[in-house]
Amino acid sequence: MTPQAVAENQVNPAFVRTMAAYNAEMNRRIYAAARRLSEEARRLPRGAFSLAQKDSATLIGNFAELEQMRTDADDKILRWAERVNQGWLAQEQVWFSFSANKELRQPRSLLVMHFFNHQTHHRGQAHAMITACGEKTGDTDLFLIV
Repeated sequence: MTPQAVAENQVNPAFVRTMAAYNAEMNRRIYAAARRLSEEARRLPRGAFSLAQKDSATLIGNFAELEQMRTDADDKILRWAERVNQGWLAQEQVWFSFSANKELRQPRSLLVMHFFNHQTHHRGQAHAMITACGEKTGDTDLFLIV
């Protein structure tokens, strides 16, 4: 079964809402743990991220501002998830990817799956760095969160 077929069969509005809730809660936990670290510990390069956008690490200098922007983004994602319906998920999305330097076309259901999966990937990187500093985020398993 192709990834597109899997997404079309598994991604539905309930999945989107569940993942949006999980995403918001895990981001809250990651930021709470990071807040307990010193500013110096938060800024120490740890080699987990390769920066495709050379200035991305310095776009927001204040941790409180970054945390608020994450909370605001998660609130927007939660509101968006409430509006998602099966008809919207069944459509294709067309966009120009600056990373791939070409126009792309994919089923929205697959892109939504990627949207949440990729955030989980980066949260995993952040989680590893935070726990290496001795901080804890609490449970991370989806079935224990939502």
